[in-house]
Amino acid sequence: MNETSATGDDDFDRVLAITAEALFLANLLLLPGISFLIIIWLRWRYNPQAGALARCHIAQTFFVSLWGGLLLVIFSLGFIALAGLHSQWTWVVVIIYFTCIHSTLVLLGVFGLARAIAGQEYVYPLIGVRCR
Repeated sequence: MNETSATGDDDFDRVLAITAEALFLANLLLLPGISFLIIIWLRWRYNPQAGALARCHIAQTFFVSLWGGLLLVIFSLGFIALAGLHSQWTWVVVIIYFTCIHSTLVLLGVFGLARAIAGQEYVYPLIGVRCR
C-alpha cells in the first residue's frame, strides 16, 4: 500500500512540475499575465504539500517569470529614457532586446518542461533559484 501511495505522490509531483513549466511557456507565448497568475496560485496552493520536484519547478517558473518581466521593463524603460521615445534607434534596440531575451526564455522553458516530463529538477541559468 505504501508503494502505491508513494507512486501516486510521485505522479502528482510530476504533474505539478509539468503544469508549472507549461504555464511558464503559456505566460511567454499564449496568455501573458493570466498564466502568471495561475503560477502564483499553484505556488500558494500546492507548494507547502508538494514534493521536491514540484516545489523546484514551481519556484523556478515563479521567480524566472518575475525576473524576466522585471528585466524586460527596466531595460526597455532605460533604452527609452536614454534615447527618447521617438528615436528610431530606441525601438530597434528595444525590439532586438525583447526578441533575444524572450526567445531565450522560451528555449529555457522548453528545457524545463522536458526535465519536468522526465521527472528531473531544473534550475534556470543566471536568474533561477536553487532547489532545496
